[in-house]
Amino acid sequence: MSETLGDLQQLVMLGVAQLGEEAFGGGIQHLLETVAGRAVSVGTVYVTLVRLEERGLVRSSVRSGQGSVGRPRRTYRLTDEGWQALTDAKASLDRMWDRLDVGEART
Repeated sequence: MSETLGDLQQLVMLGVAQLGEEAFGGGIQHLLETVAGRAVSVGTVYVTLVRLEERGLVRSSVRSGQGSVGRPRRTYRLTDEGWQALTDAKASLDRMWDRLDVGEART
């Protein structure tokens, strides 16, 4: 069994997947705040991305700015191992939720 993913790692990886070729730190941070309701700094997102890249779960590249305007931007994409880790994490949570009778658990 591979090392598990924390919830922030999963959210960042989901942001990478959703943004596709436009996956960069600021965009991921915006998704985390607006969609996931998670307030994190862009620095925290970048630290998480570096750690995920060290684990081989994401890969980064530098894209040049458009024309003479705009600065280069580091973008991210999930590796095959990243997709597998994210899928495994979801499956694990789904199995646990499937076994829970929410009505009984809350009483």
